[in-house]
Amino acid sequence: MTEPARIPEHGRDAAELLAEIDRRHGEDIDWRGGRAFSLVYNVGDHVHEDLIEQVGVRYLHDNALNPFKYPSVLQMELDVIAMATGLLGTAPDAGSLTSGGTESIFMAVQVARDHARSMRGIAEPVIVTPSTAHPAFAKAAKYLDVEHVKVPVGADGRADTAATEAAIGERTALVVGSAPCYPYGVIDPIEELAAMADDRGILFHTDACLGGWLLPWWERLGEPVAPWDFRVRGVTSISADVHKYGYTFKGASVVAYRNRELLQHQFFWYDDWPGGLYASGTSAGTRSAAPIAGAWAAINHLGVDGYMRLAEQVRDTTRRFLDGIDSIPGLEVSHRPDMSLFEFGSSTLDMGAVGDVMDDRGWNLDRQQGGLHLMISPYHASVVEDFLSDLEFAAANHGESRGVQATYGGVV
Repeated sequence: MTEPARIPEHGRDAAELLAEIDRRHGEDIDWRGGRAFSLVYNVGDHVHEDLIEQVGVRYLHDNALNPFKYPSVLQMELDVIAMATGLLGTAPDAGSLTSGGTESIFMAVQVARDHARSMRGIAEPVIVTPSTAHPAFAKAAKYLDVEHVKVPVGADGRADTAATEAAIGERTALVVGSAPCYPYGVIDPIEELAAMADDRGILFHTDACLGGWLLPWWERLGEPVAPWDFRVRGVTSISADVHKYGYTFKGASVVAYRNRELLQHQFFWYDDWPGGLYASGTSAGTRSAAPIAGAWAAINHLGVDGYMRLAEQVRDTTRRFLDGIDSIPGLEVSHRPDMSLFEFGSSTLDMGAVGDVMDDRGWNLDRQQGGLHLMISPYHASVVEDFLSDLEFAAANHGESRGVQATYGGVV
């Protein structure tokens, strides 16, 4: 058993530490080589990557806890929120910047809980989500003491509207749909679900953590995109991660609302202590300024033309993956995706064993309960043929599964 780490009696040499860090880092997932299909969104642009790294270094030590001490950070944060809300279709003062999709979802659930209590007199609110909704909703329900009702999805992987309607009750504070969901990459019927909620005076959240910074460009490319944003009646909040297809480093996400009145349920004000007024717009207190500055730089560096170019590349690369997998005997895509992520499996092959062979060949695929999962980034355009060649070999030559479990996150 390895001995637990202890603070060294004497500080270690900086060069020695960097060498050890480089050695350890070399054992981590190879995302720069295009062999990872989650966790990092590889833009494949060294100029862009270097830019946001340099911005991150400049703001590495700055603390956005008190934005008035850092006017440059404050303005960048306001700019990112305004650019994001403009993309989503709401007012520039009706959103906030968070550390990631989980915090954005937490905030939306907290706002729905407090709105239900203060505006509708519901002491014990309930949220209703499809079974494919991100686990962050279940996590938020646990932490915020909200009841969580999960609804089965239909054969197409999308939320079942009839089952959702049956699950809605007098205590329902929030109904949720995904654009798209992580497991299958399909968009839930947001129009029907949001209208159902709106007709009952219930808030509705579109989880577009994945799609928020890609679907707008996807639509402009002429691809069919089911309605999902604030153009839809009844959508009252949206989460959209800038650190996914916005192509900045972790962690930067936006949670946006139909109006500022809803956003104000999110604010925390406190002056009952000797230190003076304490106020925060999200759950975090101390916040690194680096992700704020990185998000601002990434959006401004790419611009509409850059995002359109990358969206087209992701779309075309996704089609190449889908066509290639369709051509491999025994493999099939579980649900035809609406965007750039999907699951593929088999009714005849042991997908755990297929995944084992792909592991041995240096690929990092997420394992799901129904198969293997891909999420496509721009850089994957350069590895499609190698991937499909190895996948065809794995499908034809796998042995018995080693029993590797499907996992998405972890604890230490």
